[in-house]
Amino acid sequence: MKSGKQEAVLLDKKQALAKAESFCVYQERSQKEVRYKLVEWGMRGDELEEIITDLIINNFLNEERFAKSYASGKFNIKHWGRIKIKQGLKLKGVPDKILQKAIYSIDEDDYLQTIEKLAVKKARSLSENDPFKRKNRLMSYLQAKGFETDLILLVLKASNLN
Repeated sequence: MKSGKQEAVLLDKKQALAKAESFCVYQERSQKEVRYKLVEWGMRGDELEEIITDLIINNFLNEERFAKSYASGKFNIKHWGRIKIKQGLKLKGVPDKILQKAIYSIDEDDYLQTIEKLAVKKARSLSENDPFKRKNRLMSYLQAKGFETDLILLVLKASNLN
């Protein structure tokens, strides 16, 4: 009788390296994600470390490139703010120094324009008449998207949305 979950396939080092290369080519990956997959495929200890080293040397795995790609994608596609992107990168195991570089690679003007665009769009959908409650709803929405409170206040004031 088969269960709904697939059985783990154990691979030898050469097969695991080839599969890991394909895994990294398909999409940028963090070291943590690749390590997890290699363990899933039966790699342990020195073999795992040798595969990770090979992937780094052959430029299949690059933590800085991953972090910038992740930050750019989450900002441009999902319209996440720096706080939420930072949390996501931490979950992926990205070191703080690389993480900081990635989140500040986002253009400041684009960042502020995105906050304003999201605020205007949300303001249109709010049926709240009380200005205080309206501002709180906008603030809560933008904070949930991961934007910094001081920048939200700055944009709301400049856009006359407060």
